[in-house]
Amino acid sequence: MLSENDVKVLKAISEGYSDPQRIAGKLEMKIEAVRALADALGEQGLIGVTKSVEEAVSLTDEGKKYASEGLPERILLSAIGSGKPMSDLLDPAHKIGLGWLRKKGWAAIEKGTILPAGPAPRGKDEEILQDLLLADAKSSSLLDKKGLSDLKGRGLVAFAKSKEWRYKITTEGKKWASGGMGEVFVQEMPPLTSDMIKAGQWSEVDGVLNLEYRGSSYRPRPYDVTLAADKIYPGKKHPYQRLIDFMREIMLEMGFMELKGQIVQSSFWNFDALFQPQDHPAREMQDTFYLDSLADIPDYTRVKEMHESGKGADSLGWGGVWKPEVARQEVLRTHTTGVTIKYLAEHFEPPVKAFGIDRVYRREAIDATHTPEFEQLEGIVMDRDVTFSHLLGILKEFYSKMGFEEVRFRPGYFPYTEPSVEPEVFIDGLGWVELGGAGVFRKEVTAPFGIEHPVLAWGLGVSRVAMLKLGLKDLRLLYQSDLEWLRETPVCIKL
Repeated sequence: MLSENDVKVLKAISEGYSDPQRIAGKLEMKIEAVRALADALGEQGLIGVTKSVEEAVSLTDEGKKYASEGLPERILLSAIGSGKPMSDLLDPAHKIGLGWLRKKGWAAIEKGTILPAGPAPRGKDEEILQDLLLADAKSSSLLDKKGLSDLKGRGLVAFAKSKEWRYKITTEGKKWASGGMGEVFVQEMPPLTSDMIKAGQWSEVDGVLNLEYRGSSYRPRPYDVTLAADKIYPGKKHPYQRLIDFMREIMLEMGFMELKGQIVQSSFWNFDALFQPQDHPAREMQDTFYLDSLADIPDYTRVKEMHESGKGADSLGWGGVWKPEVARQEVLRTHTTGVTIKYLAEHFEPPVKAFGIDRVYRREAIDATHTPEFEQLEGIVMDRDVTFSHLLGILKEFYSKMGFEEVRFRPGYFPYTEPSVEPEVFIDGLGWVELGGAGVFRKEVTAPFGIEHPVLAWGLGVSRVAMLKLGLKDLRLLYQSDLEWLRETPVCIKL
């Protein structure tokens, strides 16, 4: 016996409707209900059910840009003409184009000059970009695999998998659809309630379960619990955000307080207060995003004296003339240390035990391991009689809580700490990996602000840790809305 809805779906399929979406529209039913009914009809041999997985390919925002303007290597090839010195390549995009020029064999470098290497025919990757620009999305089976692989590696295309159902009525199904197989059991089982279970009369007739409830007869639909169900993707926190929250919890558990600061900082706090000379390479445009605005800065007398002559720190300083107009230039912060030193300048009495996890900005060409914006974790401890050994102990404890069992320290150099080290952790398959920098603030940094006690400081790139913990080879996945990756990354992954 079939229910009324069974027959409706069966008749729709007999009329040539093979797609559950079209059947749902015709019968004004939910597509999930149509699929469930069709699966049951398929088990009874009344219809044939074909399920397949379709992979659709579409362009990312960067892919759309290149589809319209041309790939970086094509643009660079046009720009070099018959040849161009490497020193003339100032655009960061040229760095990307140069690598692909050489990989595709379109150009060669001789004595510092890029020379075209002959014809550069349109490649499959360029053809795919144009096809997707016109069609929005296409099945991956219709596109060249090698060209598609290259575009996927460059983050220019996105993939989305979808299931498709197709139905076809059988000879037996046609008999039922035409009404030639007896009566239809018209009473559909409503949603089961506790009252139906308690007050209803349940019986089994010829192996079929029946329910008598409030004068009506119902037949519950049998369910095969061994059948594969549609995969459900519940809402969950982004893996990268989960890692950041985990780091924050560790720092709070270790007794640190969290600092927050402005994204836009004056060069005074971002550079000068940290004893970075005003002609330091880090201040040049290729490293720093400068804004067309000026900031108010505090009394800079002691900072100026420290830079020019080292007064108050038994130092020679940097010499030259320190210029306040340079210090007033506003920038997108290149690190969170500017927030740290500003806090110390306002809280110079010990103890201070603070940390920050925030985004910083540097002028970088985007690739698998670099982005112009990324997160940085920084911590400081200022107290009486703290030593370099305390710093190493804090770092070892932090990395241990992060799940890194083997930690070692290598001597390093940083402009505003001395002594300085670079913590390294051991990763199976990779060996020793450097995860940050640390040291004791130099007196040239602390003296101008009246800080009389040692300051232990360290910082690490959060995204680098995320790549290790999440097993990523492309940093851009952390910032892209790749639904497939987000769905497949389990919540229970050990951080």
